[in-house]
Amino acid sequence: MTVLSAELFKQIRRIQIVSTHLAKDIFAGVYRSAFKGKGMEFEEVREYQAGDEIRNIDWNVTARMGRPYVKNYREEWDLSVILVVDVSASTRFGGQYGLKSTLITKIGAVLAFSAIKNNDKVGLLLFSDHVEKYIPPGKGTRHVLHIIRELLVFEPQHQGSDLKNALHFLGNLQIRAGICFLISDFFFPECQRQMALTAAKHDLIAVAVTDSTEYTMPNLGLAEFQDLETGEKRIVDASKIASTQSQRLDNLRKMMNKIGADLIDIRTDKSYVNVLRKFFKIRGERRR
Repeated sequence: MTVLSAELFKQIRRIQIVSTHLAKDIFAGVYRSAFKGKGMEFEEVREYQAGDEIRNIDWNVTARMGRPYVKNYREEWDLSVILVVDVSASTRFGGQYGLKSTLITKIGAVLAFSAIKNNDKVGLLLFSDHVEKYIPPGKGTRHVLHIIRELLVFEPQHQGSDLKNALHFLGNLQIRAGICFLISDFFFPECQRQMALTAAKHDLIAVAVTDSTEYTMPNLGLAEFQDLETGEKRIVDASKIASTQSQRLDNLRKMMNKIGADLIDIRTDKSYVNVLRKFFKIRGERRR
């Protein structure tokens, strides 16, 4: 069993307190309304009543009893939430508001605690250009604290990013359809086909985490930049970085709409709490 350092224990405890408060007092209602069970689970057979759907008639029971009976279903509330989290080198970039990876940890923590507060399971898949770690969906505070610890201290063996490989791994897992939060800065080529396949099975929500610097880069003209994932250095026109970033996010939004999935845009200089709450509220209203 790994012994936590005093500082790491404090970090985890701090995140637990904040995330538990948010999950209980702020996101409790909007989370549930936003993620109602998509499937229907058989509950009982009962006598037909005026207004019941004809297609729900149980003809076998009806034939035996001599009067119509229908199958009664209830909505599935027990969901599985999978956090698919990018741990490539580009997520360890940040300006005055902190690292993107730190914000990713906070987002992952509040989503995980929101899930277990609503009796849902939560799992974690960390990816770079390889699948770095997978924790199957589970329940309980200890399980979520394990997930938070991994988000905080996990050291990836690779620096690059390959979303296609991560989603292929997820697709091969024998887990029930659930909610997939894909948390990344999306600094990799589009893989629309694999994302569409994921969206066909799971309720796919992309959470794009970006740094404010990526939108406010000063006009330095031609300057040398180093790719954090490959280590490659190249000359870039700094004046075009902000517009390129905005276009990349716009393309991602269009692709998510096309495959029937959602996108949440969260930046390091904005309140992730407000953005998540607004998304949950709008989504809940849309599902009514």
